[in-house]
Amino acid sequence: MTFTRPVLVIFHGGAGGMPAERLLARARVAAARETSLSARAAGFEAVIVATDDADAFRGFPPGVLVDSDASAPFEFAARLRGLVQRYGLQKPATMGSGSVPLLGLGEFQLIVEQLEARDGRFVTNNFFSSDLTAWTPGSAIERVTPFARDNLLPRRLRDDAGLAPVVLPRTTETQFDLDTPSDLAVLALDERVPPAIGEVARAAALPLEGFRAVMRILCDREAELVVAGRVGAMAWQHLERETACRVRMLSEERGLATAAPEHVPRSVLGFLLEALGVPRFFERICELGDAVVLDTRVIEAHLGLSPSREDRFQSDLLNPEAIHDPFLREFTAAARAAPKPVLLGGHSLVAGGLMALNDIAWRENDRRLGLLEPPPPRV
Repeated sequence: MTFTRPVLVIFHGGAGGMPAERLLARARVAAARETSLSARAAGFEAVIVATDDADAFRGFPPGVLVDSDASAPFEFAARLRGLVQRYGLQKPATMGSGSVPLLGLGEFQLIVEQLEARDGRFVTNNFFSSDLTAWTPGSAIERVTPFARDNLLPRRLRDDAGLAPVVLPRTTETQFDLDTPSDLAVLALDERVPPAIGEVARAAALPLEGFRAVMRILCDREAELVVAGRVGAMAWQHLERETACRVRMLSEERGLATAAPEHVPRSVLGFLLEALGVPRFFERICELGDAVVLDTRVIEAHLGLSPSREDRFQSDLLNPEAIHDPFLREFTAAARAAPKPVLLGGHSLVAGGLMALNDIAWRENDRRLGLLEPPPPRV
């Protein structure tokens, strides 16, 4: 079997079996379904789902192949090379099941056009930490040096294989990822979200009050929002340009996920937390604005903590009773009891998540002012 036209490879695996993990897994499967439909409509010859859970993808649309492999340990680069070789992929694209779920027909058409135009190039949504990478020729994957994460693939394709980069325009659609329950909460508030994802989001018991409070602040000229974590220039510029409120920004530990093993994470907020203790930390940080959005993974890294994924997800859900890690349980309880709304999450929350939340906030604001028609009824 050989595919000569673009083929999308979606990775889905290691989802976990705890409650919050299962919630995200269902949302990621729904996102993969919507992504498959968009990619096929845009001209991708096929979609291959590489997974350790084939049952989750039963009944997927025509043109979607499920390649199941539950062997351990999982090695992303080896699995990707194997798929390219076995299916003879000449113009492959790869992404995770929760990556860029808002990407639509137009963006996938652009990827197809770039891959069909000429060889010796790759397309990505983020050169330094990609969520989606497509390249031609597919055999270039054999020339790259070892890499453990998909985020590193663009740099390997440029530096090792000599391919030329094509970076997609930085928009909410190309920057938003479905990585944590906080990202799913953003989608639960968006009437334009793809139907399958919206169904999962609305069925979950998500803490949306804080997100709605932040939406009101984003449209309020008298308000101030505190944002801290791995905030990139694109998200910062978007908030400066598109929000009415003042934004107090603290960007630190950019590139944490792809940092060298010898890197020692350090955080201004981490030092403040160590000096004040958890309750006083939230008292002080809430004095800086009307709401706070925190990328908690930076603080955890500063403190040398590695809580389970389930604990992190339950923290994002502001559910301390379900958290086993003592520090994260105390931290989450204090965030929930803070005098101002506090949102907890990962990198996507302070990047594409805030961009998406701002877009949703302004649509609702314009609708209240009678500048937009009411959204269509949900079916």
